[in-house]
Amino acid sequence: MWWNTSPARIFMGDTGSLALGGLLSGLAIVTRTELLLVVLGGLFVAVTLSVVIQVAFFRATRRRVFRMAPLHHHFELAGWTENTVIVRFWLVTAMAVAFGIGLFYADWLNFVGL
Repeated sequence: MWWNTSPARIFMGDTGSLALGGLLSGLAIVTRTELLLVVLGGLFVAVTLSVVIQVAFFRATRRRVFRMAPLHHHFELAGWTENTVIVRFWLVTAMAVAFGIGLFYADWLNFVGL
């Protein structure tokens, strides 16, 4: 994906993304780290929650929380360029992964007794 920068020429389809998601979910279940997967995939959780919040709030009040859901479209409508959204989402993902790895190793060090 390093060479697939903007403008992108290769797009992952449903089959590839669902296979990767299934692989990660299965690995999390086998290793009993399901909650850690939620932390590591914090951006995906936030994007999914943005859709759930938008739909639920709109059904209840007929008003919108975000300009558009999923979350990245809200930021695009706010005037951010596509590259800005991508880089900032990369940074959020990096922070979520760093936090998740820190949680994992803190628990592992506690388990080992160090």
